[in-house]
Amino acid sequence: MTSSLGDANPDSKRRCLRAWQWTRQDQPGSEYCELRELDGGWELVGSVVVAEEAAPFLAEYSVACDSRWLTREARILLRRGGTSQSLVLRADEQRRWWRGDEEVPQYRGCTDVDLGFTPSTNTLPIRRLSLEVGQSSDVTAAWVRMPDLALLPLPQRYTRLSPTRFRYESRGGSFVAELETDELGLVTRYPPAWERVAVTSC
Repeated sequence: MTSSLGDANPDSKRRCLRAWQWTRQDQPGSEYCELRELDGGWELVGSVVVAEEAAPFLAEYSVACDSRWLTREARILLRRGGTSQSLVLRADEQRRWWRGDEEVPQYRGCTDVDLGFTPSTNTLPIRRLSLEVGQSSDVTAAWVRMPDLALLPLPQRYTRLSPTRFRYESRGGSFVAELETDELGLVTRYPPAWERVAVTSC
């Protein structure tokens, strides 16, 4: 991906494991994304083009995780017409989240970042939790809402229904979706919004 975000881990070696494209099923939109292996963890990097409130948006992002799939840093650049917004979040060892030098207290204790404009970040708890079929787990994600980049905690529940299918619930069950994934925990289908239409090994 060509991006002006910069590297979250400039000293880390990267190896691309998989690249793919999603398309939106409920409105115009698509995404190109890569999963990369770092020296001590993982990285998701993507470019999303969607229409929100009848306006086109381009969101470029990277999410760096440690070897346990705990989020360490998220970088987002959002473009709409002639304006742009950027956001950099990082989480320390005590799971305190920071925006620059300012702590985001509502995110304290959150293990995962959830970017509201992409299904890629569902991979983070799916990989980190390593649920057996029939098991469930509750998490609270550091949610970044689209399109205003508002920062909100979001309670979630993941239930593994089969080796490749998960039930995802948020907001106390007011939103429920059954996610289809591949062997790497990457979402292939997220009804009613996203579906993977092309994939390749890097």
